[in-house]
Amino acid sequence: MTAEFRGIAALLAACIVWGMSPVYYRALSHVPPLEVLTHRALWSLALFAVWLGLKGRLREVGQLLAGSGRWLLMLAAFTIAINWFGYISAIQAGRTVEASLGFYIFPLIVVLLGVVFFQERLELAKIVSVALAAAAVVLLTWGLGTAPWIALFLGSTFAIYAAIKKRLGAGPVVSITVETLLLAPLALFWLWQTARTGTGHFGEDFATSAMLAFSGVITAVPLMLFSYASRQVSMAAFGLTQYLNPTLQFLCATVIFREPFTGWHLGAFALIWAAVAVYSLAGLRWPGRAGMT
Repeated sequence: MTAEFRGIAALLAACIVWGMSPVYYRALSHVPPLEVLTHRALWSLALFAVWLGLKGRLREVGQLLAGSGRWLLMLAAFTIAINWFGYISAIQAGRTVEASLGFYIFPLIVVLLGVVFFQERLELAKIVSVALAAAAVVLLTWGLGTAPWIALFLGSTFAIYAAIKKRLGAGPVVSITVETLLLAPLALFWLWQTARTGTGHFGEDFATSAMLAFSGVITAVPLMLFSYASRQVSMAAFGLTQYLNPTLQFLCATVIFREPFTGWHLGAFALIWAAVAVYSLAGLRWPGRAGMT
């Protein structure tokens, strides 16, 4: 088994876990999103710390914290926290279709951020793909009478997070460890509050407690797999798999959850898929990798 094959297997596994995660968070609908978020952050922090400890890389956490990018790290922590909260809330509220749309348009928002903040050239293929995505948003807004705010929120916050990560230039596991470490005091305070008031769900029953703890696993393990794949897989392979995550989310929404999918949704997604095709066939560099690594 070649390193390339192992890398592709790791990348596919990460994308499948991310793409099927709506099923998991829907099963936790009886737990408020903020409580799910706090457990996700704390349990993933524990796993990241163990992983880095086994690799002898814990000192990198201190080095990153001691560096000049502390404010960027705090901003990254805040951005990923509100993105996670928005995602969990959308799934629990039965808005998985919109959530998947957000992750479809995320790379296209990154294109705009690249032009604004990194002075990247807006080539023809980028212009066409962004225009098609914008048309999809306008169409959905016109048809449903309201903008797809959840999709725009998730796509925008994750794109901002990707831009911050590009500025940091740190590896994904080390940087997310620091980000969850920065979130840990707030998470612990919130869990203490829920325990004090008797509103917390951890310890209520075994299944709920186990699922809350395991949310750290489905957060940490895919990122570790992604980190491994980023060192083994060509950019072409990344390009072929970048939309597996939102496609699986979309299938969860329409096939498993049976969420409403109107003709307006179909038209908007057709435009998005056309934008994806233009973007991918042009052989453009996937911004998600730059953001995550």
